[in-house]
Amino acid sequence: MNSNVLVKGIKKIPFLDLKLVNKPYEKEINAALKSVVTSGWFVLGEEVKKFEKSFAEFCGVKHCIGVANGLDALVLLLKASNFPPDSEIIVSSNTYIASILAITLAGYKPILVEPDLETYLIDPAKIEEKISRNTKAILVVHLYGKCCEMEPVSKVAQRYDLKVFEDAAQSHGAMYQGKRAGNLGDGAGFSFYPTKNLGAMGDAGAITTNDDVLAERLRATRNYGSGKKYVFDYQGLNSRLDELQAVILNIKLPHLESENFIRQKIANRYLSELRNTKIILPPANTINQDAWHLFVVRVEDRDKFRKYLHENGIGSDVHYPIAPHKQLAFREWNNRTFAIAEQIHEEVVSIPLNVVLSENEVSYIIEKINNY
Repeated sequence: MNSNVLVKGIKKIPFLDLKLVNKPYEKEINAALKSVVTSGWFVLGEEVKKFEKSFAEFCGVKHCIGVANGLDALVLLLKASNFPPDSEIIVSSNTYIASILAITLAGYKPILVEPDLETYLIDPAKIEEKISRNTKAILVVHLYGKCCEMEPVSKVAQRYDLKVFEDAAQSHGAMYQGKRAGNLGDGAGFSFYPTKNLGAMGDAGAITTNDDVLAERLRATRNYGSGKKYVFDYQGLNSRLDELQAVILNIKLPHLESENFIRQKIANRYLSELRNTKIILPPANTINQDAWHLFVVRVEDRDKFRKYLHENGIGSDVHYPIAPHKQLAFREWNNRTFAIAEQIHEEVVSIPLNVVLSENEVSYIIEKINNY
């Protein structure tokens, strides 16, 4: 039961309430955490092994390697690929900054490609023109829970002998042509940050792949570069999924598919019942394949729209307000123009979509947005 209340006659619907999201699992998680504590084994134990096996099966891949967080998952995946130092990695210009940080932290050069304005995903038709002799891989980002158009991306990659990696941090359970995110390229990085569809209670991540050699290298590089105690074959990181987070993920993973179905039902209501011409909705053509991590609309006067939502007790967020090439962290790009990415970052608003929203709350959100 949702604990949202009326304040001054206005219904209060937060953008996301993690206490409510996690409440159904509270007793089971508390008991499981106690079990881990009493076991005395906290790093790379049985719970991690269990999760790696289960999540690999869920994604339909041979290997899952648990790591400390989603950024490390991408960094390790790229570093373990052993590209030359001057290598270029193609990535979308409108992603969350972690996708780009992973490339630079791995020692490579990000090459930004504009997204499709309708899907917010990398535009496959614009990739080829950015390929050079130094290009080694394409890092697709399944933003907001929707898989990229992998067939044309893969065709370009095959033509130029490029690797294809997935940033699947927001797409747990999303599908493309019958296959899940995490099984659509040479390797994928996942985040289990608490707000994700499959969320831990702290930082956690994983890498999935069907490549036996890559998987073996990754298991070593997440552990300082050691595959055997005190023997170091690589220069790795200390980035291990710990037992406490793994046990939480093990409890929640069996419910991921049914919770994604709830998200799809809410998204379906938004797509079919929101009828305000000032609001641009996401595409509906793959509604039952998307994980709907976020429901992102576009509106020209974002601040005015968010103020209206707030005044009517509806929480919202912006994913993300500043394009990566306009961030001070990448000040060498600040004078460059990526017009589509800039438009997206200036107009996007995320409205509530989560598994604890009631039918009445969804109806209220729809009514208020239609009246905007």
